[in-house]
Amino acid sequence: MMAPDERALRADVAKAAFRAGAADKRWRLVSIAWPYVLIGITAKDGREFVLRFNCAGYPAAPPTAGPWDPQRNAILAFEHWPRSHGGRLGAVFRTDWKFGTALYLPCDREAIAGHEAWRTEMPSKIWRPSAGIVQYLELVHELLNCRDYAPPARSAA
Repeated sequence: MMAPDERALRADVAKAAFRAGAADKRWRLVSIAWPYVLIGITAKDGREFVLRFNCAGYPAAPPTAGPWDPQRNAILAFEHWPRSHGGRLGAVFRTDWKFGTALYLPCDREAIAGHEAWRTEMPSKIWRPSAGIVQYLELVHELLNCRDYAPPARSAA
């Protein structure tokens, strides 16, 4: 029997918004091993960055995600993370925060803790259960396709 949070996530990835992003090759569902969900997001240079989401409590509780190496089944080595030219991508993909297990985004469960001011400073980026996982994916896709994006220091093998 499937738990309500897993059922909700599976319903969201079956919706038109998720499917449209997949059809546009912006992201793709890699796997679900509840409560973990792997989703690949495409950067502007065609590289795919896989995020490992912990979706326990979804959608009432925001997910948390960080770059993941599916081949090693481990956090993506920092040298393979996207780089920044000094802007907002670097503020989100922080190798010096939470040991690389979470992105520094207002819609992330780990990042919002202790940042109550974000609710008024960035209301559109705060987790909205009604928007679901697509909200998180759109924010990351936008970052991976902005001018601040630079490819990783080393290509993944």
